[in-house]
Amino acid sequence: MKINVTILIAAIAMVFFTSCTSTKKFNALYSNYNKVMARNSELTREGEECKSNLDKATVLISGLRDQINSERDHVKSLESALNKCLTSASQGNVNVSKLVDEINASNKYIQQLIASKSKSDSLNMVLTNNLTRSLSPDELQDVDVKVLKGVVYISLSDNMLYKSGSYEISDKAGATLSKIAKIIKDYKDYDVLIEGNTDSVPISKPNIRNNWDLSALRASSVVQSLQNTFGVDPQRLTAGGRGQYNPVASNATPEGRSMNRRTEIIITPKLNQFMDLIGKAPADGSSNP
Repeated sequence: MKINVTILIAAIAMVFFTSCTSTKKFNALYSNYNKVMARNSELTREGEECKSNLDKATVLISGLRDQINSERDHVKSLESALNKCLTSASQGNVNVSKLVDEINASNKYIQQLIASKSKSDSLNMVLTNNLTRSLSPDELQDVDVKVLKGVVYISLSDNMLYKSGSYEISDKAGATLSKIAKIIKDYKDYDVLIEGNTDSVPISKPNIRNNWDLSALRASSVVQSLQNTFGVDPQRLTAGGRGQYNPVASNATPEGRSMNRRTEIIITPKLNQFMDLIGKAPADGSSNP
């Protein structure tokens, strides 16, 4: 037992002596160890990121593969349809040259229609610009002006013109009718038709038999206002009523009935007057003369 203790003390002394003499080396090794461990952690993290990216790439590749397969099936379907068409054409002895001629003829007709519509739209724009040139942009917001086949339609709702349930012109209608009079008087040779329209609800007034009477009376009120208040030549004016038989919307809803209760002022230029307008188109397309 004594010998073992002596050996142990000697060993400890040797270790202690060795430790004292190699401290720098130990510290260097320890520092390297820490660096290795840090690098190991970094590589571990990068490995996990690579694995995650690999998983995503695998999913993406799987989706692309499915898409490619779907496109291949689609191509096969198109090829099958094309083969059927070719087979059918061959069996029917189709004259390809005749078909091409027919297609070319159809295309030419379509181009003619497009050109005709473009010309018609241009003429309509010219007519609108010239008829509304006396109105400012703010004034135009209160007047709905449309041109169809060379005819000007100015539509005004009954709420704007008349007292409720009546054919008498309301006080607030004066400003609007003055704007209409500007348009009419700007082209003094045009014919003007004032057309009254109602909804389908029967009228119940002792002095008005039905919607025919109401629409005609309202049109007559506008004609007389244009003549007496704004000085429009009465020889140019025509008053007419269409009752409930010219609707622009369904009478099944309040909104539709409101749209149908209107007065339309229709300005119709004669053919030579309409053609004269072509030379009066503003160069910049504006509504000012």
